Amino acid sequence: MRVPFNKPHFTGREAFHISEAAHIGQLAGNGHYTHLCQDFFEERYGFRKALLTTSCTDALELAALVLDIKPGDEVIMPAYTFVSTANAFALRGAKIVFADSNPLNPNLDAGSIEPLITKNTRALVVVHYGGIACDMKAVMEIAARHQLYVVEDAAQCVDAFYNDVALGSIGHLAAFSFHETKNITSGEGGMLVINDALLIERAEIAREKGTNRSAFARGDVQKYEWVGLGSSFLPNELTAAFLYGQLEHLDIIQENRLEVWRKYQRQLAPLEEKGYISLPYVPEYASHNAHLFYLLTGSQQVRDGLLTHLAGNGVHAVFHYLALHRSPYFIEKHDGRKLPNADRYEETLIRLPFYFGLTDEDAALVCEAITSFFE
Repeated sequence: MRVPFNKPHFTGREAFHISEAAHIGQLAGNGHYTHLCQDFFEERYGFRKALLTTSCTDALELAALVLDIKPGDEVIMPAYTFVSTANAFALRGAKIVFADSNPLNPNLDAGSIEPLITKNTRALVVVHYGGIACDMKAVMEIAARHQLYVVEDAAQCVDAFYNDVALGSIGHLAAFSFHETKNITSGEGGMLVINDALLIERAEIAREKGTNRSAFARGDVQKYEWVGLGSSFLPNELTAAFLYGQLEHLDIIQENRLEVWRKYQRQLAPLEEKGYISLPYVPEYASHNAHLFYLLTGSQQVRDGLLTHLAGNGVHAVFHYLALHRSPYFIEKHDGRKLPNADRYEETLIRLPFYFGLTDEDAALVCEAITSFFE
């Protein structure tokens, strides 16, 4: 492909920090670089507690453990999301209740939440699609009324904001991803953010295999022992060192990605004006982080034709999530409600090539190929 879907960006600092981690001599997790990364996020974004994990999937599974989700509990989340969002809570025996997306963008429709709440509902999970904030004021008000926990699936959200508040700092818990397709990467990697002080100790215990190792290391307790349920969620220090090399260049990365996003927006606006496509809707309260750029076509037939056309022109574009309420695993478990907006995004959304350093020429090639398909 002339224009690939993704290219991981390397700042040049990753190798230095990996070498430093090896020199320090502690390669297992929760060492010097783990704490550097966690401190960075806490200080820059106001997270109460940040804990690195091996992936965002692990961060979500850790969240379900921390909330002590059990069989019979119900968890509400959008149907239009990656399977990890649901898997984390299904593994704990929860009943997953899928909500529809809103008509303007793939985020959960806050207005659809309250009718789904029952006496068994324990948590709401919101997904900020593409780093574009959900209506968190509405979500948190609903959660407060019904005494529910809120988990932000912030996999795509480093350096994205709701008004002036960082995504991931609003819910009781939040999960981030540092997969190679994300703005900031460690190849694989993730992070759990804990904003409710009452959940911090439980999170540290669950992350350290159910032990009080973190408290022991700080000198808070005299014995290191098994005190609860948990698993091994810690990344190694080499992964954390790589991540820190990326964090040092966060502002440079973000400036470049925002410019790529604006290139697409400018060049594709005429097609939206003619009604051929719809471009990302960003509410006034959202400051996105240029994680991805998507467009919507008028039908699945048009979407599939456009993807074939782009591939023939050397452009690797992709469709995104398949709505989970219609998935082979869940379709028999779904309560039968129609979720038309989730279905529409499944059938009509295309993600365009997007990465640090996408050139003007390649952006133009992508946009010209899209334009030639319609005109």
